[in-house]
Amino acid sequence: MVPKIHKRGTRTIGLLYYLYGPGKAEEHVDPHLVASWDHAAPDPGRDPEATYKQLQQLLDQPLALLDENERPKKHVWHLSVRNGPTDRILSDQEWGDVARRMVAAAGIDDPEQGAGCRWVAVRHADDHIHILATLVREDGYRPDLDFDAVRVQAEARRLEQELGLRRLNPGDGTAAKRPTSAERHKAARQGRERTTREELRETVRRAVAGAENEKEFFDRLGAAGVLVRTRVAPSGDLLGYTVALPGDVNAQGKPVFYPGSKLGPDLSLPRIRERWSGRRTSRVAEHTVPSGPASARRRASTALWQGMLVMEGADDGVAAAYIAAAGEVLDALAKTSAAHTRRELREAAFVFERASRSHMRAERGHDRALRQAARDLVYSGPALGRGEDGATTAMVIDAVFFLVTVAAHWHGKKAHAQQAAAAQLAAEHLRTAYRAAAAQPMGVLAVRGRSLALPVLRRQVLRVREALPSSLAEQVLAEAGWAALAATLSDAEAAGYDATALLADAAARRELASAESASDVLVWRLRRAADLPADAQATPLPDGSSVPSDPAGRKAGNPAAKGPQRRRR
Repeated sequence: MVPKIHKRGTRTIGLLYYLYGPGKAEEHVDPHLVASWDHAAPDPGRDPEATYKQLQQLLDQPLALLDENERPKKHVWHLSVRNGPTDRILSDQEWGDVARRMVAAAGIDDPEQGAGCRWVAVRHADDHIHILATLVREDGYRPDLDFDAVRVQAEARRLEQELGLRRLNPGDGTAAKRPTSAERHKAARQGRERTTREELRETVRRAVAGAENEKEFFDRLGAAGVLVRTRVAPSGDLLGYTVALPGDVNAQGKPVFYPGSKLGPDLSLPRIRERWSGRRTSRVAEHTVPSGPASARRRASTALWQGMLVMEGADDGVAAAYIAAAGEVLDALAKTSAAHTRRELREAAFVFERASRSHMRAERGHDRALRQAARDLVYSGPALGRGEDGATTAMVIDAVFFLVTVAAHWHGKKAHAQQAAAAQLAAEHLRTAYRAAAAQPMGVLAVRGRSLALPVLRRQVLRVREALPSSLAEQVLAEAGWAALAATLSDAEAAGYDATALLADAAARRELASAESASDVLVWRLRRAADLPADAQATPLPDGSSVPSDPAGRKAGNPAAKGPQRRRR
């Protein structure tokens, strides 16, 4: 159940004409009253003798008792209450009860005192009602509507439970402003999937992902094709900015500009500057640009795993910083990924935006490595969907999935219901993106694994049973991805690593219960930790007598490479 308080108005009759009218797309069916302040208000929808003017005069009668200078400039209060598409259809009586509960919660009416403002509730569709109220009582009293939105939201949560409706998560005031109905209708007329506000929010987030200063941020906005205006103080200091989409104009034909703060609470210029002012805790070079998309994805994967390990024992401010920076990595990844993963990654970044903000203020600076990873992704350029680019895309999606899962658990422990739900939804989009990215490279690895000589394959089976707990070992050996893991273990062994210790370390780094395939996760952890090519086609098939090429220059016969595996932190 979603209650929405609309802008206050000045014309009761105008709103009545809309509520009882056909609607903008002829969507209003059988408009009629389901409740009113005195249970006896005339209903122009069902009573042929009743008129809009008659109802309007009754609603506005308290205004006539006031001197003109005492009347509020905007006296029309408007609330819509909508159920979800999976909710059952409520009866008129149930909607009437909902209306009475809502006006009481908002402070419009007080049934216990038998006094309140005049109001009516109109139903013109199965799934929602509109409540119209006059914000003056007959004795001249004006209701206290401070935090009315918070109160009606809380009442909606109680009604959902009582009426058996889909339970929504309570808000905490940190969400970005939702598009208005006018913005949604405009997007529909123009054939756009998202409103201008949502498109601009995504564009600004991508522009700030990994950016190091104001000039870079505004240069990226310009390169993205949006219109930018800046607000400058007489001293010359930059105070703020607004953005608009080309072609999005108002009735006068002028571009519709949005301040950054109206796109998202963390997109105002002061909040963006916080990302650049934090204490540096990473020795990552500021302007180091990877040699290509695959290198950037490897670096990002490492940074994500390090961030995940730090988050689990970090203070709230540090954890909040890592979650916010993970959002930047997702934005950068969505911007630079190949077509077959781009849509799901874009959706993951879009919904994770909600998870990146809470009342826990981020302690900037701790997130330096993740912000550098986002920067590397942006400047490495678009990745191909094949070869090392495609395989490292699967590797980094696997890593970001686990960090997002950790973020969901962290928000859950803090009772951040909306943020936890957003992170969980982002994780589902990442699962889908991973399947698309991993299909080809994991398929190649599986072919190589099934081609291993029988003694080599048996050695890998023993290795798995030695390195992993028995239940996990048997699960891995039964999975479809086992052949790919066997090939990876063989590659690590040929590269001079103690593959058993490497596998044990990879499994101990983080739980595997949230993974669809534990063997897939272990493959990417091993290939990242051992510096193996993510694309198996880049490495010749090991047959027990030859040694695959090694990107770090190590050979199985190199004494310096023997002994315990080198662990990447």
